[in-house]
Amino acid sequence: MLRQRVVAWFTVVLGGLASGAAAAQTAFVLPDEVVAEVQRLAGEAAAHLLPASAAATRIEVQVGRLDPQLNLAPCQQIVTFLPPGIRPLGRLRMGLRCAKGAMAWRVTLPVDVKVWGPALVVRSTLPAGTVLLAQHLDAAEVDLAARSDAAIVLPADALGRTLVRGLAMGDAVRSGDLKVRQYFNAGDTVRVKAVGQGFAVMGEGQAMAAGLEGRTIQVRVEGGRVISGVAAGERLVEVML
Repeated sequence: MLRQRVVAWFTVVLGGLASGAAAAQTAFVLPDEVVAEVQRLAGEAAAHLLPASAAATRIEVQVGRLDPQLNLAPCQQIVTFLPPGIRPLGRLRMGLRCAKGAMAWRVTLPVDVKVWGPALVVRSTLPAGTVLLAQHLDAAEVDLAARSDAAIVLPADALGRTLVRGLAMGDAVRSGDLKVRQYFNAGDTVRVKAVGQGFAVMGEGQAMAAGLEGRTIQVRVEGGRVISGVAAGERLVEVML
């Protein structure tokens, strides 16, 4: 009786080991051409978001691994796609679907899209409240896609600005690290620049709110009409037509 129990126990254990080995042998591995297609698609999508002035940047796409617990059927044609609403910068998940195989499936794959380009970094650790001076800054290649807010490229956009958070040595200076500039007060007379396709027209108006950098405000122009524009500079509001 004891012998039968021992034999049965070994049978279960060995069977489990064999099943585990078989599962390991059939683990799904992405073909090299699919990995290359993921890199191409993610890289092209990221390039479309970059301004024309970013020609000096380089894009690096790092492809992660599928969840090892996924049990995917063999597939002869895997289609890669970017899910709707996904911003193809930084850490994201690309879509994969089986278009030709014994069983249709759809999964996501972790991808990290890095966009390397020149930007300003701090030479030493700086606490919040520091007013940036030339001696605080240096130029270096950074991952522009590491955060959603823009990295500062031009010294003129950083000098004299106040840090709202501390930065460690070598950190890129980004728009979210800087105190928002106020270009004018409510009631101030401002220049209004109306911009259309191939033309720009200048005028004047009265600001109805404080002009904080990049914020939309309302301006009362000649005749009492109220228009909306963006605070774009010292006593300057830009209106896109």
